[in-house]
Amino acid sequence: MIRTHSKQFFASAISVFFSLLVFSCNNSVPTNKVVVEPAISKDSISKILKEIHATEKAYQLDTLFKNKVKLAGFNGCVLVAQRGQIIYEKSFGYADLKRKDSLKINSAFQLASTSKTLTSAAILLLRDQGKLKLTDSVQQFFPDFPFHHITINLLLSHRSGLSNYLYFCEPYCDKNNCYNGKVFDNNAFLHITLTTKPPIYAKPNKKFEYSNTNYALLACIVEKVSGMSFPDFMDQNIFKPLGMNDTWIHSVKYDSLHSNKTVGHNAKGVYEKEKFADDVYGDKGVFSTVEDLFKWDQALYSEKLLNKKTLEEAFTGYSNEHKGKRNYGYGWRLIDYGKGNKVIYHNGWWHGYNTLFFRRPGDQTTIIILSNKFNHSTYQIHGVLSILNNNSETIELEGAE
Repeated sequence: MIRTHSKQFFASAISVFFSLLVFSCNNSVPTNKVVVEPAISKDSISKILKEIHATEKAYQLDTLFKNKVKLAGFNGCVLVAQRGQIIYEKSFGYADLKRKDSLKINSAFQLASTSKTLTSAAILLLRDQGKLKLTDSVQQFFPDFPFHHITINLLLSHRSGLSNYLYFCEPYCDKNNCYNGKVFDNNAFLHITLTTKPPIYAKPNKKFEYSNTNYALLACIVEKVSGMSFPDFMDQNIFKPLGMNDTWIHSVKYDSLHSNKTVGHNAKGVYEKEKFADDVYGDKGVFSTVEDLFKWDQALYSEKLLNKKTLEEAFTGYSNEHKGKRNYGYGWRLIDYGKGNKVIYHNGWWHGYNTLFFRRPGDQTTIIILSNKFNHSTYQIHGVLSILNNNSETIELEGAE
């Protein structure tokens, strides 16, 4: 659907006011500066929507996603924007397939590995505040950590060589997601790592090796440095300042505060049962909506949270041992076509949820697709890009992760 100009202008003004109010009241980040972006006029919005042929594209996108529902069984929410303006957003299917309660645009989905984009932001925010350095070793926070020469920047860029905790921790936990009589969480993951010294994939900084361990460990570092739980830190320092009111870290405390949480289903539409590692966060664990993710997307074009230099670091590739267009920054996958044409994105998959968060800063194109019924079509966006670009160029993104 296409938003009315008056609604979008009013929402923009409210967002600016809310961001200013939250920042002025939040004393937990004293070094943050309030950056208030000027509201876009209704005439400017109308001009942009006309120039990008928003009405025609919205119609084509609606046809495309209705076919995705009919032919591929897609169940979820979608938001597509161009030049910073939402041209299409819609929900399809159910929050809970058994109960048949229809999804709404503010329904919240587990972001799975797309959560890494926000965990990275937490670390970079602490760096900008002078509370840590990206060259700090893990031992500076956890002296008994058994692997040396692993620094924060290697964790961020998946160059640590650490093996995936989802594999080496599971033998120590029973089927009820329990370790030593307690729920298996970040503390349990860290204890197993410190006491068992699991095999590594590679020596530090030798090569890119995607591992969820890196981001679970980064969440532990955030807690150590801030003195706060990771869910509380994210809520007070990222979600609230950006007005992401329907976003939280999966936990007993925050789950109870939100009634718009969806249920994860497998490809057959059956509930995904509680899984080992459901309560580990940093590598996953964020629940959010398409509109809140769009707020996160738009914040990355400003200095509302992170300064320009820091954002450039996050969107730089650090694995160059193999030539090619693809790379990984600090919490972001990258495809660089040269001449300023770069795609910045992250996908995710966990517990029946599929997520896609696609950004093309060159023309401020954003595609957000969140699904709570496992479906590979979530990652297939060449049709969306064809509509937006008026061409047939195909971009193949990494799939479930």
